[in-house]
Amino acid sequence: MQHVLITGGSRGIGAAAVRAFVRAGYAVTFFYEKNDAAAARLAAETGAQALRCDVADTEAVRQAVAGLPPVDVLVNNAGISHVGLISQITPEEWDRLFAVNVKGIYNTVRAVLPGMLQKQAGVVINLSSMWGQAGASCEAAYSATKGAVLALTQALARELGPSGIRVNAVSPGMIDTEMNAHLSEADRAALADDTPLGRIGRAEEVAEAILYLAEASFVTGQNLPVNGGYL
Repeated sequence: MQHVLITGGSRGIGAAAVRAFVRAGYAVTFFYEKNDAAAARLAAETGAQALRCDVADTEAVRQAVAGLPPVDVLVNNAGISHVGLISQITPEEWDRLFAVNVKGIYNTVRAVLPGMLQKQAGVVINLSSMWGQAGASCEAAYSATKGAVLALTQALARELGPSGIRVNAVSPGMIDTEMNAHLSEADRAALADDTPLGRIGRAEEVAEAILYLAEASFVTGQNLPVNGGYL
């Protein structure tokens, strides 16, 4: 049985991915940062293992991964956002976005890589965003981190491909998750109208794309947009 590690797994796209991989027959471990109740409910529902771990903490990630069975598939889903003018975001907020959204991937990849190199096999799937492709007004920091994720994905695919390790990205569009709960109904309706499929996406639809890339054995270095045709 293959083992998948999913970061940011207690809610939203991460929780949908946990459920999808469990249904597909994987052994699943997921990291979460602080929502103990949600993590416990998901673990009880699915049988997945929940571990509290801040992906921005290099040593915490190293220790958590060291206590796990070898990881065959790593899903880097953990991420945070910030909405506001660039003139108003503080240096601390900027640094925290990059620490979670970009350094978090560095930390987890570094932690699981020795096992993948030993087997000469493995899969890494990084969650970016359509705003990493195009950039969003009043989300400059978030867009910058997600653009970095796309560049990092392509670089790692080239670096790790000769070792049998595939690296891909998924870029969700407007998805009905807590991260987008700040949007007004009018904003949600406008985004749905701008989407060729005429609606906002579901977390389960992103999870389907993640699972596909976990099993698509000749796909690497790619970004799979899941945005209803928005971009």
